[in-house]
Amino acid sequence: MAENETLECITEHERILQEIESTDTACVGPTLRSIYDDQPNAHKRFMEKLDARIRNHDREIEKMCNFHHQGFVDAITELLKVRADAEKLMGQVTDTNRRLQEAGREVTAQTEEVIRCRIQQMNMATTVEKLQLCIPVLEMYSKLKEQLESKRYYAALKTMEQLEKFFIPRVSQYRFCQIMAENLPRLREEIKEISMSDLKDFLESIRKHSDKVGETAMRQAQQHRTFNSAVAKQASMGHYTKPLYSLNGRTQTHNGLMMDEDTGDEDEADEEILTAQDLVDFSPVYRCLHIYTVLGDRETFENYYRKQRKKQARLVLQPQANMHETVEGYRRYFNQIVGFFVVEDHILHATQGLVTRAFTDELWNMALSKIIAVLRTHSSYCDDPDLVLELKNLIVIFADTLQGYGFPVNRLFDLLFEVRDQYNETLLKKWALVFREIFELDNYSPIPVDTEEEYKLVVSRFPFHDAEIEKQQDFPKKLPMSQSVPQIYTQVKELIYASLKFSESLHRSSTEIDDMLRKSTNLLLTRTLSSCLQNLIKKPHIGLTELVQIIINTTHLEQACKYLEEFITNITNVSPETVHTTRLYGLSTFKDARHAAEGEIYTKLNQKIDEFIQLADYEWGMAESDGRASGYLMDLINFLRSTFQVFTHLPNNNNDHASMSGKVAQTACMSACKHLSTSLMQMLLDTELKQISMGAIQQFNLDVIQCELFASSEPVPGFQGDTLQLAFIDLRQLLDLFMVWDWSTYLADYGQPTSKYLRVNPATALALLEKVYRGMKDTSKKNNIFSQFRKNDRDKQKLIETVVKQLRSLVNGMSS
Repeated sequence: MAENETLECITEHERILQEIESTDTACVGPTLRSIYDDQPNAHKRFMEKLDARIRNHDREIEKMCNFHHQGFVDAITELLKVRADAEKLMGQVTDTNRRLQEAGREVTAQTEEVIRCRIQQMNMATTVEKLQLCIPVLEMYSKLKEQLESKRYYAALKTMEQLEKFFIPRVSQYRFCQIMAENLPRLREEIKEISMSDLKDFLESIRKHSDKVGETAMRQAQQHRTFNSAVAKQASMGHYTKPLYSLNGRTQTHNGLMMDEDTGDEDEADEEILTAQDLVDFSPVYRCLHIYTVLGDRETFENYYRKQRKKQARLVLQPQANMHETVEGYRRYFNQIVGFFVVEDHILHATQGLVTRAFTDELWNMALSKIIAVLRTHSSYCDDPDLVLELKNLIVIFADTLQGYGFPVNRLFDLLFEVRDQYNETLLKKWALVFREIFELDNYSPIPVDTEEEYKLVVSRFPFHDAEIEKQQDFPKKLPMSQSVPQIYTQVKELIYASLKFSESLHRSSTEIDDMLRKSTNLLLTRTLSSCLQNLIKKPHIGLTELVQIIINTTHLEQACKYLEEFITNITNVSPETVHTTRLYGLSTFKDARHAAEGEIYTKLNQKIDEFIQLADYEWGMAESDGRASGYLMDLINFLRSTFQVFTHLPNNNNDHASMSGKVAQTACMSACKHLSTSLMQMLLDTELKQISMGAIQQFNLDVIQCELFASSEPVPGFQGDTLQLAFIDLRQLLDLFMVWDWSTYLADYGQPTSKYLRVNPATALALLEKVYRGMKDTSKKNNIFSQFRKNDRDKQKLIETVVKQLRSLVNGMSS
């Protein structure tokens, strides 16, 4: 490469030298300038070449001079001859030249001025021509600057496109055009960055304003649903009426909408209907989309926008930790989500492909799963039914709003069934407290009514009908149930109303609503009320009188169940004869409560009997009885008599009540007698009691006689014959055996159906006989100074020993 460059340089220098030699001296300047405009060291090499050429010419001149030397000498000689003439001629020429110069000086000055003007004129024409080409470019560039300053980026991009395609190519030889051309890509990048910055500001702004957008959209959906509900309500006003039900200081109408008690909706109805476009400036999105489209980078913009909106969706779906504490927490959560998807829906329809239906559906499905999980978690923390109800209303409005924008919301309505179960649970907890308070404040005595107005008030609250009481004209009267019965009935109706509030606006049929109400009522009766009744019955302070009143109360509540069914039917207009209609299970609840109360009566009676038995203080070694029954036993019998008189207050206004009353009283009386008999028997057979005297047996016999007299006195009517006395038959036969000392008959007839002592078990007789035997031996030791008793005692002891052996053989025979 170096050799080629050297050859080219030598050839060029030869050409320049030839041009200098063959060209007029006035035109040598441009030729010499080209030498200095070439390579940096080219003029040095040219000087070397020039020096060589001069030396060549010098040699040629020297040769020529040598060749023409003689002629030169001759010429010099001739020249010297004409010197004088030449000097004369020179003087004339000089003088002539002086005169000519003086004559042409003015003409020369004028000519130079003309030339200068002509040059200026040519330059001006050239300048005007070039400016006419450059001015449109400068005007377009100035227009571009103005558009950038006014943030008209889309128009600026169009101006850049015109500059590049049409204007700059015409004057591309100028430096300023090159600078413009170099600036245009940088300006495009600046526009991209500015538009992207505007988009980021928009995304940040929309994240902050989503709450307001969602609130507006949900309010419009609520107003629309309110209007539809009002129209539907007018069409069905004749079905049922119910006063407004207050929840936490807010009034809730039958359509489930919450309204402040002192604020109307007229102002909201008069408000101008706003859309997302009215609340949000979408121009940054449109502008950025157009800019990226013009720049051929639309896909990058779409991907960035969708990625950022996905991130924002995840942030929006993230609830606050204490969201479940207030309805406002849920409201803000729903507002933000609705605002997000309202914006996306607007972007979907206002732009061509920035977001697609598939993208919004993907976002919604992701959001829906997260929303359901969040609501399922946070609603489980809520124990306030009013808050759960408001949450339900918000979910319905939320679902209706998004459904209006084309998003599927069936899963939200499915979630409402889970929320309904949670709502029912909170209702049951709340009503459990209500029931407990009612039971705690009840006096468990019949309701006194002093005037007809009081009577009508009670009857209006509870469906009570009694022909005998209604026939009574005089006041005061007493209604058989206690004050808790109408209160319980009213609260059951209130729970039905509360359940109805949740069932409305769920787009369910009357049959489904009827089924929901009946299931909620059944849960209240079979679980909450039943549990409260069972706990009430088990409380230590509830006595026999209270238990009797509880039986009366549950009877009347059981009768009122049919009116509850009618009440639900009137609300839903679903006939109870419908195949799939759920029945109320209150009958079993109140029957179970009655059975528990009856069992508790029997238990408390037995406990009371045990308390009296513990007061027994027999002198098991007494020689003779006192001739009268023990004091503790008389007190016990008096207590039983007064207790069984309480059972006369049990419902007996019809045959069912009468039979129930008699059955409870008879069962209680029989249970008490059996328990008393068993307790007395256990007292005799107590292993810690080692010996018993016959005097103690006689005293014990007197007590049993009092028990038999009590049983025969018919403390409770309805027993046939001596049925009640049979409770003491085991004791009677055992005591008769010892009182009569009829061991021969017992042993002879043992095992025979006609035996006089059929109910006396050999083991029982043996245990008591051994105690009596030990008592007799102890008595004999004390009385051994009386010889006349010694022989009788010895004979009786021998008889006892014989009987003991025979009884043991019977016992052994039974065990084998």
